Amino acid sequence: MGQVSLSEVKSTSYERSEVKKGYTDKSLHINVGSNDIRIHSIEEKIKEKFIGGKGYDLWLLWNSVKGTTKWNDPENAICISSGPLGGTPGYPGGGKSIVTTISPLTCAPIDSNVGGYFGPYKKFSGFDVIEINGKAKEDIVILIDGIEQEIKIFEAKDLPKDSYELSNELTTYFDEKKPVNVSVVTSGPGAEHTNFGCLNFTWFDAGRKIVRYKQAGRGGVGTVFADKKIKAVVARYGAVSMKSNNPADLDGLKVVTKSHAKEINELDPKQNRMALVGTTHLVPIMNDHDCLPVNNFKFGSHPGGKLIGEEVYEHIFDKGFDGCWRGCTVACAHGVKDFTPMTGPYKGKKVFVDGPEYETVAGCGSNLGIFDAYTILELNFYCDAYGVDTISVGTSIAFIMECFENKIITIEHTGGLDLSFGNRKNALELVHQMAEGNGFGVIVGKGIRQMKDFFAKEYGADRAFLQDIGMESKGLEFSEYMTKESLAQQGGYGLSLKGAQHDEAWLIFLDMVHNFMPTFENKAEALHWFPMFRTWFSLCGLCKLPWNDIVPEDNKNTSEPAKVEKHINWYAQFFSTVTGRKVSPEDLIPMSEAVYNFQRIFNLKMGLGTREHDTLPYRSMGPVTIEEYESRASRYDTQLKEKYTIDISNMETKDKVALLRQKREEQYELLKDAVYKRRGWTQKGIPTVETVKRLGIDFPEVLEVLKQNNVV
Repeated sequence: MGQVSLSEVKSTSYERSEVKKGYTDKSLHINVGSNDIRIHSIEEKIKEKFIGGKGYDLWLLWNSVKGTTKWNDPENAICISSGPLGGTPGYPGGGKSIVTTISPLTCAPIDSNVGGYFGPYKKFSGFDVIEINGKAKEDIVILIDGIEQEIKIFEAKDLPKDSYELSNELTTYFDEKKPVNVSVVTSGPGAEHTNFGCLNFTWFDAGRKIVRYKQAGRGGVGTVFADKKIKAVVARYGAVSMKSNNPADLDGLKVVTKSHAKEINELDPKQNRMALVGTTHLVPIMNDHDCLPVNNFKFGSHPGGKLIGEEVYEHIFDKGFDGCWRGCTVACAHGVKDFTPMTGPYKGKKVFVDGPEYETVAGCGSNLGIFDAYTILELNFYCDAYGVDTISVGTSIAFIMECFENKIITIEHTGGLDLSFGNRKNALELVHQMAEGNGFGVIVGKGIRQMKDFFAKEYGADRAFLQDIGMESKGLEFSEYMTKESLAQQGGYGLSLKGAQHDEAWLIFLDMVHNFMPTFENKAEALHWFPMFRTWFSLCGLCKLPWNDIVPEDNKNTSEPAKVEKHINWYAQFFSTVTGRKVSPEDLIPMSEAVYNFQRIFNLKMGLGTREHDTLPYRSMGPVTIEEYESRASRYDTQLKEKYTIDISNMETKDKVALLRQKREEQYELLKDAVYKRRGWTQKGIPTVETVKRLGIDFPEVLEVLKQNNVV
């Protein structure tokens, strides 16, 4: 272990605000350019309307930036919150943080939900939300010490570059005797050289005596962090119990916590076995239902899928408790002990790999044509160590590989790298180049949207083809689900506020596997309800997995099994017992609607947020190439004949591809119309004045943005 040397440049003592009913009602504001540290009270009307978590983040960010603010402008803020329910030990999924900033990829607000101990420790140290803006002149470390009740800014020199080593050293530096009291947020060298840097949020695994990691991965939050020269933000706090949130009804909280935890303990071993295999259980399910992305989303299944799924990782994962917050019974945060990388700075050394999750397996595995569990582990490890998002890395490299195989780029462009699908060695080499800021990895690190422009301009590539196969929406790379046969999930990606990320509307499983939304109307309704309810978790500081990844045994017999009504009742009880604000299940959706519509208007403020921005690459809707069509010719021929009643007997494949495209694009536009209407938006995709008044977000500045867009 190296010697950490920090020079204190600013220190502020404060009196820690007591948490009452899940809230401290305080926000912490740090300008790293001026080293200004301020603590503000949170107004009751903001608390009432924005709830916490992502809601608080968005409100602070809205007031920090202008419509012309770029991601690397000093006024862009990084906001981190948890929520009133966050930090409840024992309640499944009760320890989440939400990070929000203006994204380098999308130029709009991005939010990323992440585990680890930082969110709860930050709140119990006295702050519901922190806002960091400005730009430091030198590398800095920020400490929020809830034990000593001090906030400090340090100038940092000669710190370790990678996130793993840096987090380890800072954990020991700030509390060598009780490292469990420390949670560290870091990025890494990859975040400095790419647009999709992630943030690692840590917790100390007392059983294994190591620092563990979860990632706020999406949208380049780590890139903003690195641009501000922040090396780390550290929270330090002591013992936590169910009393730490000072709930309004402690006995009621204990009852609902015990009920939900007991159900998971009983049913998880019978259902998805997440406590054993985490989200890798999804790999065979997606493969069996033609939803596992293969070769840049060209195909949805592959015989090699069995080599990278739960059966393999169950035997690789280290045994032991793996919750990323205290007492979480889902315990899905698995890892691999004593893994030895074959490349890079850790070559030949034994390391602990946190993961992989499903998204990494699919994005850095099948989507690259790689069906080797150990290569995926190495890609996973280095992405985390370098601070880059595995989803954007995987989807971007998959795009590059298809461009390479179509001779859009060549070995002359790539610096000698053969980037054909399945080339494991060179996929790893690109990740190392991203961290070092050299070679072809610099171009890949720009993200797919910028690569499309670059290839068209510099290499004369067909822009229309690049648009069809470049799997991004709003500038954000797709997470790892094949959506050609799921109109609901196409809408889940294209109508998502932040781009193609599944956490807003993960409907692929409900649509493709369970067939819970067979009609067009079902899908449109789902694209209202599910984004609203899933938003609620990020308002409160919770993980979504306990809601519908493990369900009651009689759930299929309920009136709306997709919603898991029993759990919604529990969440309403959870919120009521902590906050004292008595709510029913019907009250949860309006909470989220207010924040959701506010975020849509925030996009509008940034010059986005209208119908033309809710677009998708055609590959997410259907087959782009003749090869794709012919790989599922029976399916597509049948649809043209039976669904659209078209005589295709004398058609060539290229004509069938074009005809199917016309029909599927029409369906997507009709879906937009239906969803906009259901959400109370205009046909341009803008919330109406009536909607914002109904939701109580008709602030003057909101109405002004609507007026500027001819909505009055």
